[in-house]
Amino acid sequence: MSVEKLQRYREQMRTELDKVVEFWQKYSHDTQYGGFFTCIGKDGKIYDELKYVWLQGRQVWMYCRLYRTMERFNKPEILEAAKSGGAFLRRFARIPNSGSPWKCAFCLTRDGKALKVQRTIFSECFYVMAMDELARVTGDKDMQAEAAQMMDQLVHWVRVDPSGLGKPQLSGDTPVCSMAVPMMLLCLVQQLTEARSGEEVDKYREVGGWCVKQILQHLQRGGTAILESVSSEGKELPGCAGRLQNPGDTLCTPLKEISLDQGCSIPVLEGQNTSGFCFYLGQCVLFSQLEWSMKLWWPHCEALIAYLMAYSHTKEPALLERFSQVYDYTFSHFSDAENGEWFGYLTQQGKVTLDFKGGPFKGFFHVPRCLYMCEKILDSILNKQES
Repeated sequence: MSVEKLQRYREQMRTELDKVVEFWQKYSHDTQYGGFFTCIGKDGKIYDELKYVWLQGRQVWMYCRLYRTMERFNKPEILEAAKSGGAFLRRFARIPNSGSPWKCAFCLTRDGKALKVQRTIFSECFYVMAMDELARVTGDKDMQAEAAQMMDQLVHWVRVDPSGLGKPQLSGDTPVCSMAVPMMLLCLVQQLTEARSGEEVDKYREVGGWCVKQILQHLQRGGTAILESVSSEGKELPGCAGRLQNPGDTLCTPLKEISLDQGCSIPVLEGQNTSGFCFYLGQCVLFSQLEWSMKLWWPHCEALIAYLMAYSHTKEPALLERFSQVYDYTFSHFSDAENGEWFGYLTQQGKVTLDFKGGPFKGFFHVPRCLYMCEKILDSILNKQES
């Protein structure tokens, strides 16, 4: 592939990222109560004022990462928005009467009242990401320590005792290991250790090693299948639970690199159903999400990153061709040239099903992170070719 084409990709990523940041700066900031609106319609109109902790944390993290690592986003208005979101999270996200001082809500009212809590670790994970990244740009040591303390609690819930999550072990329930859990913990290990050293980094290195071992257990059938759930012993599960595949999680874990080392090809290609969920071996998966046959924004984002990252490591032309295929499809179907940002949900045939730009799970994260990472990777590839 020519240098000129790689440069065009980079310019497209750069231009699109600028437009996406502009969209969220214009429409998502709650200047009255702090934090961010995420239920945003096609043209920027707010259709619901609920605030989701996952997305509050993700937006704080994304603003801070852009502010800290890309000169053109090193602007006071971006930092102030991140600080506002961080203050909202610190004031309202944690639920003191939940049985644990570290448990966070999943959903809040506009003014910060807890509305819903999940028995998972993900609100807390994005809280850690937000606080640590915000601490990096503000120099707030207390905030950094708070992120580290919550990380310790997360590791305890995952590896020692999950009862603090409100999930009792029921007599008929078989313990299941979900790939999303070690994937998220490994993401936090990377966040908390970046450009740091000392005893804390050594401690997280052990956690990171455990996460990698857990993730590798999800490569089943000689590396030909990557399953979302396996048994606590790392074995394939019988029945519906064992048939679930999540291409999005597969692509956004270290498996995007590990799978190449293990001789296992990345399973999501442009033209297939790249939603968050799919059937395995043509058999039904109980409780599968209704959009299993659709094409969603976030697995396409992860595929763009994964193929480009894999190419940068291996220089295998076929991987760059795959990136090109996903790129062409994604930018011609998801990007809204008229109003900015991306649509999130397409039919299998590529038609927009829901035209909103944000909701309970789609916020200022997957799209800007994809554009940001792809721009960075393309910078690196082009710099090496020019040197």
